Amino acid sequence: MTTDTLIRTFRTVSLFLLLALFVGCTSRQEPPAEAKGRVNATASFVKYFGPVPPVDKGTCYGFVIYFPSAKEVGKVLPFPFFTFDEASLKKVALGKLMAGMGDQKAYQGELVQPFPVGSRVLDVSQAAGTVTVNFSKEVNSIKEQQQQAVVNAVVLTLSQFTGVTKVVIKVEGAESPLEKLVVKADESAVLPLAPPRLLGVVGMKEKGAANVEEIDAFFDRPVDIKELTLSAADGGKIDGDVYQSVFDMAGVLKAKKPLPYQAGTQVKVHWKVTDKLGRSASGDVGVALEIREH
Repeated sequence: MTTDTLIRTFRTVSLFLLLALFVGCTSRQEPPAEAKGRVNATASFVKYFGPVPPVDKGTCYGFVIYFPSAKEVGKVLPFPFFTFDEASLKKVALGKLMAGMGDQKAYQGELVQPFPVGSRVLDVSQAAGTVTVNFSKEVNSIKEQQQQAVVNAVVLTLSQFTGVTKVVIKVEGAESPLEKLVVKADESAVLPLAPPRLLGVVGMKEKGAANVEEIDAFFDRPVDIKELTLSAADGGKIDGDVYQSVFDMAGVLKAKKPLPYQAGTQVKVHWKVTDKLGRSASGDVGVALEIREH
């Protein structure tokens, strides 16, 4: 996949660490001699996840989305995302926040999705330093015990962007009960980050091809891969060279031979990583392989 294709892929999606975003991204076998692109990371991103590796082309934006915690009322957990679309940064961030992370098995039971079905962002506008978010009427049905977490998530997600000094929350253009909670929103609501986690493993193949050519092990933040070994269910090591993905969110094994794997094939993963702020983690786990096409 070319860099231009990569940029088009990222232009319409945000990235967490999220497994779905990296499906189809090209791996980089070695750092470019001279990076021609750049990543503009918010101060919040650097605080929680450290410096961001450069991209080969274009300008990318690294930011944080704060998701409500299922374990501690009112608290939120930060996750890293990226986009190439500066014009819609705030709306992309809010859209992903509302979509939630319920599909991430690595965080099951730790995150809550408080937005009622049908909730939408009607408009995001900024005048001077004030950002006003206008939600659809469904947001008025958020449970009372979850309201502060929602407000914390919205305010912290938007406040990280340059020039934002105040966040106003409206519903259908009118004042909402949520607006009264904005004054309580600050970084004391952010829970400490645990060490990095493995999100999942994806086998990549060309469109229409029968065999897998590479296997990508995705993590929940940018990491340095210290060790990554992939083995078949019978314990046989999968031969290939291991590289880091774009943004260092995954370890990529380029298989020496095509692999006749199907979705659901069990793959054993041995990994050891360190994130950009020195938090280390390791594991030996069996994972059901997902299959995606370039």
